[in-house]
Amino acid sequence: MGTGMDDGNGGERTAAPELRTLQQKVAYMVERTFPGQRVSGRAFAELVRERGGALSHSYFSNILAGKVTHPSEDILKALGLGFGVDWRFFKEESEVVDDVVAGLQFLAKRRTGEISGLAGRGVDDAGLPAELLEFALSLLKEAQGDGPSDRPAQAGGSR
Repeated sequence: MGTGMDDGNGGERTAAPELRTLQQKVAYMVERTFPGQRVSGRAFAELVRERGGALSHSYFSNILAGKVTHPSEDILKALGLGFGVDWRFFKEESEVVDDVVAGLQFLAKRRTGEISGLAGRGVDDAGLPAELLEFALSLLKEAQGDGPSDRPAQAGGSR
């Protein structure tokens, strides 16, 4: 028996379990957020409500049972509130890639002047930091099916 799981790119993962489906992601977050505890749907729904969201306990139970696979963004945002994580964690990988590509297209238009007059947080007149741009381009390359870059990571850049 191997020590890890093939990640599809020829590498091996040992720490994180497979987190493709909504059910897997929510079960993983329950385990990580409430270790050793049995969290009821009612308790989780109450936690979401306290944090300003809305999620019924039965809907949460249906997600954990795998009966709900494509909820609305509002439901994903409620899950994010309950677990204290960015709600996009619960989106399908392809949807996140689409978000990244849309963001990169926006940045490209901003840079070429097609879009102007906007202020980005943390972006000064020099533009994006080189590391962020490099990372974004590597994501885009992977999304287009070229696979991970063969170049070694730059110093201080392992994440």
